[in-house]
Amino acid sequence: MPDDAQQINVVGASGGIGRALVVRLLDRFPKARIAATHYRGDIPFEHDRIAWQRLDIRDPGAIAAWSAHFSRVDWLLNCAGYLHGQAGGPEKNIGSLEADFLLENVRVNTLPTLLLAKHFSAPLKKSRRPVLATISARVGSIEDNHLGGWYSYRISKAALNMALKTLSIEWKHSHPRGCIAALHPGTNDTPMSKPFQAGVSPRNLFNPAYTATRLVKLLSQLDPGQSGNFWTWDGARLPW
Repeated sequence: MPDDAQQINVVGASGGIGRALVVRLLDRFPKARIAATHYRGDIPFEHDRIAWQRLDIRDPGAIAAWSAHFSRVDWLLNCAGYLHGQAGGPEKNIGSLEADFLLENVRVNTLPTLLLAKHFSAPLKKSRRPVLATISARVGSIEDNHLGGWYSYRISKAALNMALKTLSIEWKHSHPRGCIAALHPGTNDTPMSKPFQAGVSPRNLFNPAYTATRLVKLLSQLDPGQSGNFWTWDGARLPW
């Protein structure tokens, strides 16, 4: 786990889960340095141990430029995600599929983690125990898909899971001290999930602060032998 002087980078730190993770990390690791990215608007809050960076994760050049500021990174956490927006929303059936919406899901939910892995490979390799983790979703599990629908989001998260699994195999050799994880945070009370909360039981709708606490605990316990798995917020393993 990060120690007093280690470097933690959080991508998508202005969203509900990302912001909660930053708050939890500040408390859990009181001397760690945190680099956090946001995309729209002002930074969520200021802190003397946070270096904020405006970043469009769909821009490969921007990710490369940001990575150049770091000689070593210990944890790289990607919390950015896309479920609905101007390009559309989750499909109920194949007749609702739109190419632009599918591609936007892939641009935000899948490709950035690969670009982050590419450009932060060297800084992560210098860590004694590097962690690369991305917020995925249970709906990205092919085996667990019993309801159908949501084509674009499911496809982009399934592709993300494959990317992380494949990367974990490569990094067993190049980053043998590291751990790669796909994380399912459950349904959280955030703007992203707000339009889809009607059918969620109150006990299954989590406060992001609670989820962040559980995810940090999980990440702190992972070791290289557990790299390349898909985890729920409470530490259970999900099928791919």
